[in-house]
Amino acid sequence: MIPNQWYIVMDSKSLKKGKPVAIKRFGEKLVLWRTSDGALACLHDQCLHRGAALSAGKIVSDQVQCPFHGLEFAPDGHCTSIPSYGTSGIIPTAFKARSYPAADAYGWVWLYWGTRSETLPDIRYLDAIGEEFAYNTFSDHWPAHYSRVIENQLDPIHLPFVHHNTIGRGEKYIVDGPLVKFAPSDPNLMNIWVQNRPDDGTPPLKPSHMPKPDRTPSLQFRFPNVWQNWIAPDMRIVIAFVPVDDCSTILYMRYYQNITHFPGLKHILHFFGKVGSYVIERQDRRVVLTQRPLRTHRRMGEILLRGDAPIIAYRRRREALIQAARTN
Repeated sequence: MIPNQWYIVMDSKSLKKGKPVAIKRFGEKLVLWRTSDGALACLHDQCLHRGAALSAGKIVSDQVQCPFHGLEFAPDGHCTSIPSYGTSGIIPTAFKARSYPAADAYGWVWLYWGTRSETLPDIRYLDAIGEEFAYNTFSDHWPAHYSRVIENQLDPIHLPFVHHNTIGRGEKYIVDGPLVKFAPSDPNLMNIWVQNRPDDGTPPLKPSHMPKPDRTPSLQFRFPNVWQNWIAPDMRIVIAFVPVDDCSTILYMRYYQNITHFPGLKHILHFFGKVGSYVIERQDRRVVLTQRPLRTHRRMGEILLRGDAPIIAYRRRREALIQAARTN
């Protein structure tokens, strides 16, 4: 994983007030909860006393209470109560659980994974999706490293083969480009323009020979784990690739639309958007789970093609972010 980044880790609607929720992210067991004012808290899900899961306890006055001996931990990780010491007992300073900055934004729960600093970076999402868009969310689990799953969504060459009877119909084997550009104001936002077309005997256009883009990108990827398929100005597919551990990823998929907000029509549109997205990602899943090695690197022995330009750009930027986190 790339350290020192804000990651989407789950849908906001899955986290209710007054109840701790156990999740595993970045290979670590975590407990999340909402305080009475709606703020988020996240700790390592293990009591410092005897190792019980804090998520098996309950929330008491905005603090998580261990189910074993009643120790209570505040959102910043400090232990505020040890019942067996009584109200006048002095709590040892060692009783401080590991905490992670957590926030609610754009209908997602975000965690900052890395070295906590006094000034945290801003949470960035996809600027062109405003509050006027309605959406529904569903998730799927893939037993694969999140880098493999991300790269699959950056790969235009596979469409006529993996998705031959869905989005890859038409035998459009030739891939012009792809043209990959990082946003001038945001080095972590990757814009991709690509065109798949039938083989008419002409070679694929190199990225440098493609016309200057006069439309929005076909695909966007914002580091560390958000992808967007820009279907139309009023229709998008967004996926958050949530790393559970080194061999497991949860995909949170959203179908965004600004076509209708009429309840009946909206639900019908969202239903078919969800079904279509599920069928397509399941076609991908069958193949991605066969790829080896599980995790990708910039240099790993694969012989890449011109159409893999988005994957090459992703690997280079990912490696640069990891190196920068190590040196800071």
